[in-house]
Amino acid sequence: MNIFSGNIEAINENGELSIVTIKVGSASFTAIVIDTPKTASYLVEGNPIKVIFKETEVIIGIGSVEGISLRNKLFGKVESIESDNLLSKLIIQTDIGMITSIITSNSVKRLKIEIGTEVCAMIKTNELLLSV
Repeated sequence: MNIFSGNIEAINENGELSIVTIKVGSASFTAIVIDTPKTASYLVEGNPIKVIFKETEVIIGIGSVEGISLRNKLFGKVESIESDNLLSKLIIQTDIGMITSIITSNSVKRLKIEIGTEVCAMIKTNELLLSV
C-alpha cells in the first residue's frame, strides 16, 4: 500500500457524496468519498488525514499526460524495477516520497521503462482511501 499523510484542503459535497482535496507536501490529491461533513466527523478542512492507495491502482504514463481526466498525478523517476513473466513492481521517487506501482511486465517493455525513466504516476479519485 502507498500511504501518505496530509491535511484536508477543501470539501465539495453533493447529496451523500463529497470530493475531498488533500494537500500532501507539494502535491494535491482529490478523493471521492461516500460521506459528507454531516455524516463523517473527520471531514473538516485542515484536519490531518492519511491518503491510501493500492500499488495496483497506480497507472503509469510516459510523456504528455495532460489530455486525460485523471487529476491525481505525481511526476517522478523510476528508482527500481522488479519483474517476472506477468507483473513488474516499480518504485518511483516523487516530490512527496516513494510511490509503488504494479503494472504488467509487457507494459514496462512496451513503454521502454527502465531505471531513471521519468514517469507520471496517476491514481483515479475513486481509488483513494482516506483514514484518520
